[in-house]
Amino acid sequence: MARSFPALDESAEAALWAGARSGPSARRQAFDALFRALREPVLALCLHLTGRRSDAEDALQETFLSAYRALPFFRGEARFSTWVYRIALRAALRVRSRRRPGEQLHDEIPGGGGEAAMAARDEIRQVAAAMARLPAEQRAVLSLFAVEGLSHAQIAQVLGVPEGTIWSRLHAARKRLAAEMGGEGG
Repeated sequence: MARSFPALDESAEAALWAGARSGPSARRQAFDALFRALREPVLALCLHLTGRRSDAEDALQETFLSAYRALPFFRGEARFSTWVYRIALRAALRVRSRRRPGEQLHDEIPGGGGEAAMAARDEIRQVAAAMARLPAEQRAVLSLFAVEGLSHAQIAQVLGVPEGTIWSRLHAARKRLAAEMGGEGG
């Protein structure tokens, strides 16, 4: 099921950000609260973009380290969560680009009994492999929309592109994903 965006409502996020600007101690407390609220959705996005939990955790760490270092320079022109998603997107793509070509993705799909569980794992692998073959911008839009549950307008903010571009990228991603799945017998 899609997550609501963001994990904090706008007023709670604004209050935490205001606290973060009042000094080092308050900054740390505010950042800890923001981290707790955004950790899971950012990790899910990174996992979806990298295809491997260890890579996603690396991207998550890079994301929040970068955000913490840059927090004093955050101007508040966008929501903090939007800003963090943008950092996470770049971090996940950077981590993924370090991977050797042909390296296996989604290597941590849990095991378990029964034919239904095996079929479900096979379908997850097929979808993950098809997603991995999408261009990065299509994969990002599809992940933000389908996995994170962001609206077209929110995705446009995260990616820094017009909302119409999001509509066209999402349409192209869905079309290509369907073709990729069809090519795998799905």
